[in-house]
Amino acid sequence: MPFDASSGRAADMTSKTPPAEAPASLPFEKHHRDGSLWARGQTCDGEPTGYWEWFRRDGTRLRSGMFDQGRQVGEWTTYDSEGKVYKVTRMKPSP
Repeated sequence: MPFDASSGRAADMTSKTPPAEAPASLPFEKHHRDGSLWARGQTCDGEPTGYWEWFRRDGTRLRSGMFDQGRQVGEWTTYDSEGKVYKVTRMKPSP
């Protein structure tokens, strides 16, 4: 049985609440009507999270950036039709 240092006695694990499970992060993809990849990223509780990318029908990257709990954060990059960096936008922090 585990030891509880604060009381100096064995800890009663049956009265403890089990740790909450972390929300699942699920892969997400959406396609253009022609079947080519339009967007790719992760969702958590239905909200975009982590790194995301959007693509043109020809497969070149259109835009990429990070989400945190459904909000755009950090630097977002827009690419030209050849896939080269066109513009970088820094998202303002949420109030």
